[in-house]
Formats: sequence, structure tokens, C-alpha cells
Amino acid sequence: MKYGRTFNFSAGPAMMPEPVLEEIRDEMMNMGGSGMCVMEMSHRSKVFEDIIHEAEKDLRELMNIPDNYKVLFIQGGGTLQFAMVPMNLMKNGVACYVETGSWSKKAIAEAKKYGEVKVVASSKDKNFCYVPDCSDLDIPDNADYVYICENETINGTTFYNLPDTKGKILVSDQSSMFLSRPCNVSDYGLIWAGVQKNVGPAGLAIVIIREDLIRDDLPTFVPTYLSYKTHADAASLYNTPNCWAIYCCGKVFKYLKKLGGLEAMNQINVDKASVLYDFLDNSKFFKAAVVKEDRSLMNVPFVSPSAEQDAEVVKATKAAGFDNLKGHKSVGGLRASIYNAMPKEGVEALVDFLKKYEAEHC
Repeated sequence: MKYGRTFNFSAGPAMMPEPVLEEIRDEMMNMGGSGMCVMEMSHRSKVFEDIIHEAEKDLRELMNIPDNYKVLFIQGGGTLQFAMVPMNLMKNGVACYVETGSWSKKAIAEAKKYGEVKVVASSKDKNFCYVPDCSDLDIPDNADYVYICENETINGTTFYNLPDTKGKILVSDQSSMFLSRPCNVSDYGLIWAGVQKNVGPAGLAIVIIREDLIRDDLPTFVPTYLSYKTHADAASLYNTPNCWAIYCCGKVFKYLKKLGGLEAMNQINVDKASVLYDFLDNSKFFKAAVVKEDRSLMNVPFVSPSAEQDAEVVKATKAAGFDNLKGHKSVGGLRASIYNAMPKEGVEALVDFLKKYEAEHC
């Protein structure tokens, strides 16, 4: 790490790749010969239109997004998408949700404001330490869609096999695993991701939606801004977008392409996560919180022998130059978020520290 930067294990906003930050720094005062920072320029300017168009082009290439899908850059982050999804997709007023942790629970609570929600699978019985079997879900004929949080940031689980939706639309919150591994976009009707976890700065959600799901017959209670059609028709420029976040995400897209794409990023993430999981599986002091087959490569929750010891570990890690290893307040324990931008050396340094701590306290 350069410039005395810390290893930041935050679940979001999170680390960004250093080469990207350096490029952003160099363009801060004069982007593309404009004499302006991106934060200053008009979203209607030719310079910014080139930025957003190129960002979409690079994202489409990274994910092999089919032509019949729209890419939307929408302000508001993930919490707004909890409402936009049911507002836009509930035609019959019925949706199926898979409950795998804190963020799917929040999505369920929001969707209930707009229609009937059927929880068709849940891992609540074991405190969300696994992904439930979704191979034979009881999905009613009038269901509008099936919703999953594909990677639970707080609970540390991820789907390695998508649900059998019985022909219904699959909607996925990919926020904390977006662009971390290859994705067959055609398997989904809609993918959305808050970018602050694995792609860029906070305040932006990327929505990838199949064109036939974009409606012009929404209920009158849906505000103009909360219609996907509004953003699709205006190419994400209906109003002033989060220009800065879009610019930063575009830089990350190019960085990933140079790295070799999502296949290469996935291998890096597998290797990186194995360093931490291998240690946890062999430790007599620390324990991983998720069953092996459903473990996230992005978010690794773990615990020490007691809540008091967890607090001591967090205090010690911060003093040692690591940050944001405290588990979410809703579950406690510890958590290391090791997104794309976290270098393997950061995980190795953390494991070295935990080994030393264990030797001194076990």
C-alpha cells in the first residue's frame, strides 16, 4: 500500500483500486482538457456525455450484457431500489422473496408496502448462516417476480446456484458482489447494485433491466423519478445524475478490463478469500460464521470465543493499522470485507495479525 494508506475492511463505502484513485487524482483539476473537475461540469456537456456513454459501453463489455437490456445509472443507492423494484414490477401485486439475511429482510419489508410478499425460502432458522435450497420453490402462478439478495453483506452468504423461478422473472440485488465474478445476465430480468461496496463512491445504483419489463402503465402513485422508464427513455440523464460516481465507476470498469475481465477478477478473489478462510478453518480461537458451501468471497464474518473478546480484537486491529473489522451491529462479531480493491497482501497481513493475536491469547 502507498501513501500510508490503511487496509480498509469496510463493508461500504469501501476501498477503490489504487491505480484508479491515482488516475482520478491526476484528472481532478482538468478532466479531458476541459479545464474542470467532473464535479463542476454540466451533465449535458459533451465531455460528460462521453463519460457516461463510455462507462455504459465498458460495463456492457465486462458483463456481456445483451442488447435487449437497458443499463441505468440511478441516484439513491440500494435502499431506493427496495421500493423501485416492487413499484415497477408488481403487476399482479404478488412477489416471491428469498430471505437470506439483513438486506433481503429490508427488501421484503419495503415490498410489503406495495403488494403481497411470499417468503418462499428462508435461512432464518439458523441465523442466516447458509443459503436455503431454492431448487423447488413454491411459486404461485400469479407471482410477478422472484427476488434474491445474491450476496448478503452483513451475514456473509452468497448464491452459487440461482433459484429455479419456475419461469418467473428473477430479480437480484448484487450490490456486494457486483463485478466480482462472471455473470450470465440473461438469467435475470433485473439486476441492481449499489456501487459503494465494490465499484465506486456512494450515492449511485446501477440497474440492468430487460427491456420488456420497462412499463408505461405504472400506478399513478409512482413518482416520475421512480419509474425505470423515465431513466431508460432519458439514457440516465432525466435530471442531474451522480456525475462523480458515474465517472469513478467508469474508471473502475476500465481497470477491470485491463486486469483481464471478470474471469480474472474471480480467480483473484478466490485466491484472496482462501487465505482468510483457510486460517479460520484451522484456528482454535476464531471461527467462520457461514457454512463452507455458501461462503461469500466478498464479506467474511467471523467470531472469537466471546463478544468481549471480539471487542478487544477490533481495538487491537485498529491499533495495528487495520480498519472497519467490527461486525455489523445487528449480528456482532467481526467481519472482513475483501472486495475487488482489497489486495491479497491486505488479507495476508490481517491473517498474520490474527495468528499472532491467537498465539498470545489462546
